[in-house]
Amino acid sequence: MTDFLSQPVVYNPPLDPYIEVIYRDGHLLVLNKPSGLLHVPGRHPALSDCLQSRVREAYPLASTIHRLDKDTSGIVVMALNKEAHARVAAQFEARTAAKTYCARVWGVIGEPAGEVDLPLGDDRDHMPRQRVDHERGKHAQTRWEVIARETQATRVRLFPLTGRTHQLRVHMLALGHPILGDALYAHEAAFGAAGRLQLHAESLTLLHPADGRERRFAAPCPF
Repeated sequence: MTDFLSQPVVYNPPLDPYIEVIYRDGHLLVLNKPSGLLHVPGRHPALSDCLQSRVREAYPLASTIHRLDKDTSGIVVMALNKEAHARVAAQFEARTAAKTYCARVWGVIGEPAGEVDLPLGDDRDHMPRQRVDHERGKHAQTRWEVIARETQATRVRLFPLTGRTHQLRVHMLALGHPILGDALYAHEAAFGAAGRLQLHAESLTLLHPADGRERRFAAPCPF
């Protein structure tokens, strides 16, 4: 069997901006992650460049609390001390940290809003894909609302109520409206309709770990 570490890997993460900090204090660091950049390093040596390593060049104590997929852009919060990490991580665990995403999906959605409540699990024959799994899947819930309708696509805002792997991508696929530019889940026409995954973490609302006040951080949708 060929060692996967010896296989060539194509990975060309964006370099400009190297990192984009939108907020910083003594406890939190909030960034706008670009599409195409890994959040944490991959197993292959060629996948070492990532948001986490770049941030730690300037902020050595920064720690990862949550993640975005490589091709998803948008808001990421990191902690700058252990107490902040614990307090913010607890909010993600309790699902009290509120996240919103913007996306463009294939097809025109007629309804103004809705909700997807479908359990998700590993697609063991096609990893790293996930799939709807009513037998062994974990509870996953997403609210959505239409922002605008295009000729062959719909712009939507997504509200993940749980945080499963690829949740938004699989839930929109289950509705029959895969996210444009999605190399894992979109059919050929939907994949080719955009030059990148049309999914962006638009805002994050949480309680600041130092004073307990609600803070909302946002990054405008780039597409």
